[in-house]
Amino acid sequence: MELSIIDLLFFVLFFVTVISVSLYKSRQEKNTEDYFLAGRGLKWYLIGFSIVAANISTEQFVGMSGQGAGNVGLAVAGYQLFGSITIVLVALWFLPKFLRAGIYTMPEYLEYRYNATARAVMALATVVIYVAVTTPAVLYSGAITLHTVFDMNVTRAVWLIGMIAVVYTTWGGLKAVAWADLFQGSALLIGGLVVLVLGLDAVGGLKPFLKANAEKLHMVLPQDHSEMPWTVLLFGLWIPNFYYCGLNQFIMQRTLAAKTLRQGQWGIIFAAGLWLLIPFAIVFPGILSQQLYGSRLASPDQAFPTLIRNLVPLGVRGFIFAALAGAVISTLASVLNSAATILTMDLYKRHWAKNAGQKTLVAFGRTMTVAFMIIGCWIAPQLDHPRFGGIFHYIQEFQGYISPGILAAFVFGFLVKQAPAAAGVTALALSAPIYGLLAWEFKDLAFLNRMAVTFAALLAILSLITLIWPRRETKPMPEYSQFEGHTHRSVPILGSLVILAVIAFYLIFW
Repeated sequence: MELSIIDLLFFVLFFVTVISVSLYKSRQEKNTEDYFLAGRGLKWYLIGFSIVAANISTEQFVGMSGQGAGNVGLAVAGYQLFGSITIVLVALWFLPKFLRAGIYTMPEYLEYRYNATARAVMALATVVIYVAVTTPAVLYSGAITLHTVFDMNVTRAVWLIGMIAVVYTTWGGLKAVAWADLFQGSALLIGGLVVLVLGLDAVGGLKPFLKANAEKLHMVLPQDHSEMPWTVLLFGLWIPNFYYCGLNQFIMQRTLAAKTLRQGQWGIIFAAGLWLLIPFAIVFPGILSQQLYGSRLASPDQAFPTLIRNLVPLGVRGFIFAALAGAVISTLASVLNSAATILTMDLYKRHWAKNAGQKTLVAFGRTMTVAFMIIGCWIAPQLDHPRFGGIFHYIQEFQGYISPGILAAFVFGFLVKQAPAAAGVTALALSAPIYGLLAWEFKDLAFLNRMAVTFAALLAILSLITLIWPRRETKPMPEYSQFEGHTHRSVPILGSLVILAVIAFYLIFW
């Protein structure tokens, strides 16, 4: 697809603005709290847009839109809609505990609740997943989009995306990421809605679209569906959502950086509201692409890029190009920053350099950010092999190995005060073997249901451990000296409105 001079100028101006503002706002980041947690001073609107930008990337524009075009249809929007519900619950239940403890990372909380081994195991598993799975997948999905739409070489696109993200992330840390996300989060939602409007216009409007795609516009699918049977709505879908929204470092890090509890909770509710736009900005365009181009799509993952290539006019393409590139860059920057934070604070400082000063820790974090980007750029072009089954499926399947164990360790620790240290370590250690056994023996079982079975099995094992070796004394949690606030009455009210909106969407598209 050709780009006019105006398109190219818009693209360059967009990223010059994003990088300049983010570098300026983060120019005084000197110590670990400044670099990794933005000085614990983020306000609600930055937190909200940053959560959205960190979450929505071309893995959604490509993968989720592709599943919408494929055999899942609108039901794939359940990931985001259930995410809106779970993140509201995170604001009410998880966030006060985390901010009160003053933690930098999610693994750090496990040391306070269980022991140092639990923290180290979660930290190592998270870094491996971020560097070997999430970063390459984000890079590849972004590169394949730019290749499909703009005929850019995939490997070249991978390195272009990686270099832009690493510049401001390495320099300014989380504050730079958050300010960049303010621009990029807005652009990606607007860009998706623009494509939706163009697609509806191409098929003759809303009524022809609804009539032609009646079979794809169901949020609840039959029990024998290979990807999202209705049973996952009761069990499986909650596990990746609670893990992703409440225990995933690259989502939660900006909430850990909230100025107050109220600012953090408002930011989360704001993000939950914005997530309600995802079916319209991402999934509906994928279904429209299938309606318009059908067999011309080489694979479902080509749905959204093909729609852009054929419908977006000159003069608007620069904005869509910037929105797509911004989507992948914002997610990549968040993943790189979070991986560096965990490696620095949970492993390097905790085990390898206990006496390291603030400058040394920040320098190590910056170095690791660059190293992780290089590793991701090397792995990313290899993800085009058919055995991975598409980017969205690739990410979800691999996270299935760790997310049930992490969720079990946290939830069991929250609810059962007598849970011993061995319970936390056991949940983390057995999650991958149990999930892997299920994947080997029950290939026809939807991976979300495999997560549910793994989670249930882990809870049963942890209960047995606690009955045999209960903790005799409750381990006191640290109290962060600057923690302030309580849950404002507006938070449950606004959160309830979000939940009601999700229920209404399900009832409309049952």
